[in-house]
Amino acid sequence: MSISGNVARGMAEGSWIRRMFEEGAMLKKRYGEEDVFDLSIGNPVIEPPPEFDRELKRLLKSSKPGMHRYMENAGYAETRAAVAAQLSSETGIKFTLNDIVMTCGAAGGLNVVLKTILNPGEEIIVFAPYFMEFGNYIDNHGGVTRVLPTDGQFVPRLDVLEAAVTAKTKGVIINSPNNPTGVVYGWDFVQQLGGLLSKKESEYGKHIFLISDEAYRKIIYDGLNYPPVFHHHRNSIVVTSHSKDLALPGERIGYIAIHPDCSQREELVNGFVFCNRILGFVNAPALMQHVVRNLQHVTVSISEYQKKRNFLYSHLVDMGYSVVKPQGAFYMFPKSPLEDDVAFVNELRQWNLLVVPGRGFGTPRYFRISYCVDDRTLEGSLAGFKKAAQKFNLC
Repeated sequence: MSISGNVARGMAEGSWIRRMFEEGAMLKKRYGEEDVFDLSIGNPVIEPPPEFDRELKRLLKSSKPGMHRYMENAGYAETRAAVAAQLSSETGIKFTLNDIVMTCGAAGGLNVVLKTILNPGEEIIVFAPYFMEFGNYIDNHGGVTRVLPTDGQFVPRLDVLEAAVTAKTKGVIINSPNNPTGVVYGWDFVQQLGGLLSKKESEYGKHIFLISDEAYRKIIYDGLNYPPVFHHHRNSIVVTSHSKDLALPGERIGYIAIHPDCSQREELVNGFVFCNRILGFVNAPALMQHVVRNLQHVTVSISEYQKKRNFLYSHLVDMGYSVVKPQGAFYMFPKSPLEDDVAFVNELRQWNLLVVPGRGFGTPRYFRISYCVDDRTLEGSLAGFKKAAQKFNLC
């Protein structure tokens, strides 16, 4: 075999999200795009906000020599300063450019962080349901993924976490708003989580990092506020991207932010910069760094996503599906009418309706819907959901 056993296993297990997306592409060729309802992948249909187009055009018109050359591996100082200023405004904590490293999206940022902090065999805790690539990223750098359950509302159980933290625990990854559930962790939960990790740090005499994946931080509904993790745990690291809030998933632009008061902050940031280089990212895309510098306060229209959520949620509940109402992001995670979630997903495919089985997020018996699609696709999907509800006596 020419590839490693580890990679072969990973390929065999595969990504359910990509698998369903590719299935959708095949169905569209066979039946036509208008007759296939693909709710499998979080690929935003909403275009970037007009401020993005204006800034991009401005930069292209005023292009300066050297604009596309290498820069510091941490990214342009001006861009890092702009990110720091926005975080300072949002949190009331004083960030500087030295607390920021620009990255190739949140995925690149997570790999940089994990490469920097992990020794072989150390554990990173995640909470199911979770974005399954977390496990691959941890494995990339010799770590061990420890998966813990959540409660009926998909909020991590702190009693289970307290029992699970050991001397091998190096960090805890949270993702809020969550992919795949859309759940937003509240202030009280984050405060208790920070207190628990600080307690465990004292118990074991070591740092336990709270790593917050905040790719959907600005996509929150119903007037809810996002509780910054920085207020609750000094050894906090935020990884985010502009893939969702500016609708730029293909541009791969994001950043790492570390708490200014984190012990050994300078050493960690130096590690991030080094790993950004040696992992082959080298630096975040130059043009996108220039563009997002002046867009830190800008987002896509949140009301459009909230409208889509309301539309789909109300129809699914009326059909009899059991769904925890999403508070952010653009995913829904209903309970499958069949115990075998893959079997149910296959049932939906007979109506050219594509979703992702819950086991693709570490939680069988559910399925994920991505509703960041055009209204025609969302409306067209209802017939398939209705037929499935009738077939399995949900109505």
